[in-house]
Amino acid sequence: MIGVRGNPPPLMPEHSVHVTIAGNVQGVGFRAFVEREAEARQLAGWVRNRRDGTVEAVFVGEAENVEAMVAACRAGPRAAAVEDVRVADYIGPPLTRFTALPTM
Repeated sequence: MIGVRGNPPPLMPEHSVHVTIAGNVQGVGFRAFVEREAEARQLAGWVRNRRDGTVEAVFVGEAENVEAMVAACRAGPRAAAVEDVRVADYIGPPLTRFTALPTM
């Protein structure tokens, strides 16, 4: 697609966040839910359970899709009971796909 006066269209801004989700979020399919939702939104990043009972994830992509993913984490899958979602900027190596990582 060509933008104004033959220039390429502006790129959508990329946004990167690191989230930690607390509550009843393990053993309820939360990681699989996050993986499906992130892939549907064409996000890169990862998700994993933590030994403290939280779920941790990184989302990288268009700002609108990242914000929608954070909102999806606040709701979670049906069996989850999300109590808190902490969001911080992600500063780390570039990510090109979404994956589930082992528990840390």
